[in-house]
Amino acid sequence: MHITFEELRKIKHSLPTGSIKKIADTLQMEEQTVRNFFGAKKYEDGVIVGKHVQPGPNGGFVEIENNDILDQARQIIKERENSLLDN
Repeated sequence: MHITFEELRKIKHSLPTGSIKKIADTLQMEEQTVRNFFGAKKYEDGVIVGKHVQPGPNGGFVEIENNDILDQARQIIKERENSLLDN
C-alpha cells in the first residue's frame, strides 16, 4: 500500500489520547514500534516496521508492507467519529 507521509501523520494526529497504547496492546507490540510506524525514529525501544519512505511531495510516499497498525488506527478514528455522532 502507498500513502503520503503527510496523510500518515494526519491519521496519527487524529487519534485520541491513548490510541498508541491501545494499538500496541491489540497487536502485541511495543508502543515505540507503533510510534515509529507513524514517523518516530527511536529504534532502540521499538523495531523498524515494514515501511519505506520515498522522497516526494507532501513529505514523500510511504510504502507499507503490513497494514495492521494503519487498519487499527483507522478503526479507532471511525469508532470515535461514530461515538461523537451518537452524542
